[in-house]
Amino acid sequence: MPTVRGYVYNQCMRIVHRHSWQVTTARAKAIQMELAAEVSRVGSVTAPRLIAGVDISVNRWNGTGRGAVVVLNYPDLEIVEMQVVVDKITFPYIPGLLSFREAPLILAAFEKITAVPDLVMVDGQGIAHPRRIGLASHLGLCLGIPTIGCAKSRLCGECEEPANERGSRTELMDNGEVIGAAVRTRAGVKPVYVSTGHMIDLESAIKWVAACCRGYRLPEPTRLAHQAAGGYLMVQESTTAVRADR
Repeated sequence: MPTVRGYVYNQCMRIVHRHSWQVTTARAKAIQMELAAEVSRVGSVTAPRLIAGVDISVNRWNGTGRGAVVVLNYPDLEIVEMQVVVDKITFPYIPGLLSFREAPLILAAFEKITAVPDLVMVDGQGIAHPRRIGLASHLGLCLGIPTIGCAKSRLCGECEEPANERGSRTELMDNGEVIGAAVRTRAGVKPVYVSTGHMIDLESAIKWVAACCRGYRLPEPTRLAHQAAGGYLMVQESTTAVRADR
């Protein structure tokens, strides 16, 4: 059985590819409409041992993407494992269809993960999406693991600005439906937009985003995944992290 930073695992990621990723934009929207009905907005995570963060960066000059998965232990939030995959991006940039552009690389990185997380935080939308299935929700359906969307900007919906104090929040509404929340994770900085991804309710999603914030705007899982996707975070063969300057 593989051992990673003192954790012993005999599992591997069980990933279900629900459809082809090489589709037309019309078919991509149809797939989203079909799968949105399967997204679970209920559930909670009580005592996670491992929390993963995911993000992707795109090199517009050569058309490649860098998908990163960083697995942290909890509550220490130390890096247990990191996997990065670099490959060509073929799907065009279309707001609302980023899953088809980004998910294949992220899932390829998950296929290399040996430390299976209990919870996944995604730098992107969950159900705070016009068709209620953003990247976090789409990944959750493929992974079968609770996922949270924690985005730096809104894709849809309206909300009031939360109070300036850390922990303040306001509801993100779209057509009379609560689809997420604007959450102030640090006083004096812009809020993040938290939404259910899959297999977790909104209150639990907000709780775990707050629990993983350690003085920065972004929670540690997605903050470190952002660094990894950008090539600024390296992990030695011993899996000891060499972190970029904060």
